[in-house]
Amino acid sequence: MCGLAGFLLPPGERTDAPAWLDAMAKRIAHRGPDAQGVWWDPGHGVGLAHRRLSIIDLSPAGAQPMASHCGRWVLAFNGEIYNHRALRRQLESAGPIAWRGHSDTEVLLEGIAHDGLDATLERADGMFALAAYDRQARVLHLARDRFGEKPLYVGPVGEGIAFASELKALRALPGFRGGVDPAALAQFLRLGYVPAPMCIHPGIRKLLPGHVLSLHGPGPLPASRPFWSAADAARRASADPFQGSFDEAVTELDALLRDAIGLRMEADVPLGALLSGGIDSSTVVALMQAQRSDRVRTFSIGSTEPGYDEAGHARAIAAHLGTEHTELYVSADDALALVPSLPTLYDEPFADSSQLPTYLVSRMARRHVTVALSGDAGDELFGGYNRHFHGPALWRRLAPWPAGLRRAGAALASAIPPGGYDRLVRMAGALAPRELAAGRAGEKVHKAAGLLSAANEADFHARLVSLWPEPWRLLPGASPLPLPPREDGDGWGFAERCMLHDTGHYLPDDVLAKVDRASMGVGLEVRVPLLDRRVFEFAWRLPMSFKVGSSEGKRALREVLYRHVPRELVDRPKQGFAVPIAAWLRGPLRAWAEGLLEDNRLQGCFDVRAVRRTWHEHLSGSRNHDARLWALLMFQAWRSEWGEG
Repeated sequence: MCGLAGFLLPPGERTDAPAWLDAMAKRIAHRGPDAQGVWWDPGHGVGLAHRRLSIIDLSPAGAQPMASHCGRWVLAFNGEIYNHRALRRQLESAGPIAWRGHSDTEVLLEGIAHDGLDATLERADGMFALAAYDRQARVLHLARDRFGEKPLYVGPVGEGIAFASELKALRALPGFRGGVDPAALAQFLRLGYVPAPMCIHPGIRKLLPGHVLSLHGPGPLPASRPFWSAADAARRASADPFQGSFDEAVTELDALLRDAIGLRMEADVPLGALLSGGIDSSTVVALMQAQRSDRVRTFSIGSTEPGYDEAGHARAIAAHLGTEHTELYVSADDALALVPSLPTLYDEPFADSSQLPTYLVSRMARRHVTVALSGDAGDELFGGYNRHFHGPALWRRLAPWPAGLRRAGAALASAIPPGGYDRLVRMAGALAPRELAAGRAGEKVHKAAGLLSAANEADFHARLVSLWPEPWRLLPGASPLPLPPREDGDGWGFAERCMLHDTGHYLPDDVLAKVDRASMGVGLEVRVPLLDRRVFEFAWRLPMSFKVGSSEGKRALREVLYRHVPRELVDRPKQGFAVPIAAWLRGPLRAWAEGLLEDNRLQGCFDVRAVRRTWHEHLSGSRNHDARLWALLMFQAWRSEWGEG
């Protein structure tokens, strides 16, 4: 795991180019604390910089940028190729190769030199972002892995084109302009992240997952091309449906996951796992321990905040599996101390508040291991979000109602403050539904009221995933804009379209971005075995009934876990990696928030009256706007940190 950066300039001698590469590399030193390398070809105007976190082949033979044996290709690579041993054998079958070491980087590079870039990427099972320069054709190729586990930004800077794992490396270059793209800001307020290929800065792009961008020289960025598409792979898989029983599907999934996890357990450094106690991470840890004779190292975070602590569940799973478990209980003060550093860590506005515990568990794990496996992606592949199993039924009930009647019902439901609904639930006592009696009934009613207003299924889906359903109302002069389009397939219903949209957007731009920045911020490599291509394709071969039931998701994945862990240790409502942002904004974070929401800091960008109204409603308790306000505050903190006034 590493970080990369570089640029493509008009050819010519530039005595300052090596210094620029050095400056870019130093900005992302946290991604690769073990070594740094730069390569500069003044005749071609190409420069590559690399920071190394040594995982496989710790010797200098794995150093980058790396030149192929034939001298044609030069590679800077961030990631891991899990099937590199099989790829090495394939290359050796075509003729002897004088390997310099045993790194996966060298295998990837020699594969590109022997078989070409696209063929090698098609064979590679891994997570990566890379820059490969073809010295013969004078073309610089940038590529990103299938699911977008590793980031890559690219865009014009000065008189050339620059690229990097993180924006902070681009900011090291003279000529970097910055600024704010209004459309990207609107999508950020809606979603809590900036969806690829957008970037918060005008002119800069995030390379899409599974895409290659080929640059023949400085100038306008050409279109990228896909070497793999999640939508196409899902279509092919669903056209070849699994024909066996549910139990047979669970057995096959168990075997696939074992192999995917086994491949991701190779490392020349200490390895462990992040364990939340949920279905996904518990399954990964169970199948890790089943393949190890020694005890797997597991790590979890506990919270002193009532209602936000799942460490006990993780502890019980670890005890049953016999792992060597480490947990850290953190207070509100521990988490709040990180808030000022978030704009630097993420360096693009990012508003998933689970970024705080994700960083804390990564920092704690890094004290013991260099590589950790996680359970991310189970929700996207196996239908784990409420919108996957409650959304379809809710839309079926709402769709027959006339749009005008639904809008009137939404207005009526929204007219009563959430506290009024909460009082009614308390009066109902034992007669109230369990999920409402637990509190926050008013919030649920108000969220449902927002869904009533949906004009059609696509709008309904957009409202399900939106923090601010109509963010342009906060931005003077902004125009309405849609979500990134959803994919359609023959016979696909609401749940399938929603899951594929989550895989293509929410997963790479929120979940994986969060994990990448939090873990690489402390030099920890996190691997995601559920994103093995074979697991993804098998998940899409399964009938929806094998994944989603009437009130819960991940049926097949749960059954795999039940073969290793008793049901009573894992069957509980989904909680997520949450923190009490709502209470913090009314308490210990209030002064920080009010400083960022001062009128003079909002003017010129936001509708000040709308923001102030939202803030006062939250402070009074008449509404809970924690997610919306966190997005506003993360943007304001980012713009203050990076001077984007």
